[in-house]
Amino acid sequence: MDFGFSQEDETFRAEVRDWLAAHAGAGTDRRTWERTLGKAGWIGLGWPEQGYGNRAATLTQQVAWAEEYARSGAPPRSGHIGENLLAPTLLVHGTDEQKARFLPPVAAGEELWCQGYSEPGAGSDLAGVRTAAVREGPHYRITGQKIWTSLAHEADWCFVLARTDPGSRRHHGLSFLLVPMDQPGRVEVRPIRQMTGTSEFNEVFFDGAHARAEHVVGAEGRGWQVAMSLLGFERGVSTLAQQIGFAEELAKVVATAAETGGLDDPVLRERLVRQWAELRTMRWNALRTLGGSGDPGAPSVAKLLWATWHQRLGELAVGVRGATAAAGPTAWSPAAPYELDAAQHLFLFSRADTIYGGSDQVQRTIIAERVLGLPREPKGAV
Repeated sequence: MDFGFSQEDETFRAEVRDWLAAHAGAGTDRRTWERTLGKAGWIGLGWPEQGYGNRAATLTQQVAWAEEYARSGAPPRSGHIGENLLAPTLLVHGTDEQKARFLPPVAAGEELWCQGYSEPGAGSDLAGVRTAAVREGPHYRITGQKIWTSLAHEADWCFVLARTDPGSRRHHGLSFLLVPMDQPGRVEVRPIRQMTGTSEFNEVFFDGAHARAEHVVGAEGRGWQVAMSLLGFERGVSTLAQQIGFAEELAKVVATAAETGGLDDPVLRERLVRQWAELRTMRWNALRTLGGSGDPGAPSVAKLLWATWHQRLGELAVGVRGATAAAGPTAWSPAAPYELDAAQHLFLFSRADTIYGGSDQVQRTIIAERVLGLPREPKGAV
């Protein structure tokens, strides 16, 4: 695929660069930053429809935006779950009323979302969901637990995969519900402290939480189809922006290796060159598949590539420093805060790369069954 940028696209890239330079420090917190983006129309560039406060942008312009955003050092996004997952799902499966209610606040950066999929015992095997939703007149009453819910502590809403048919098994009898998080006593969020000392992920407990009946997406009992459609939106233009960040991390590892004399080690040099070559391969593979459809294995291949690559980079980040990598940035004491430097954080956090978003084992199963046509793995009664 020739992914060269036209003069119009380069003009768009320059506009993006200038705007980010002028505004990247405007947000005093992540929510304020989302509103800053929304006010300028930068949320929802990839949506196939306009009219919700978003700009129109071609696929190449979306790539330009993602790359310039990654290079600019702009604040981390809190609204990407609503923008890149919920919104495309509503545009395909939602009613006109649902689109009118939920898309403008997402485009404005006013409402933040989280994803209520994984549960204890139903992580990578999503069809094992046990969270229940019972219809009670104009609303559903939801009871159950979700886990590893990114940014739930900041979110206003959660899209929840729940079982609305109590006698159903596996992927039957599931529904996709839009649930407000501000329900004291009915929705509880508990942050999960990780090895890094941070808490991006959360447990979410629903104890009779309410969701309005008109906020079921795709009709009751069709939640599996909607959920699978949403997962198809998880990897796209953002992959290229992710690779910009990867390249910056790799450059820092190489610079550290040069400072410590690690480049004199032929084995270490070979590992660094391999990381560089594989990153280039990932970029061209992402460009090749970008905007394509009908390839059920492409998202799984991409996830396998970047997750294992990033995990190896984390190992290199501490490996090039030798024994000094075991020492923290500050003197340790029981009363001191838990601190890591950037390389240590990369090493520890990247251990999760091959688990979240569908483990490596699940990705290989998808490729085996849906691409290679191998016999399906037994998953119990249906």
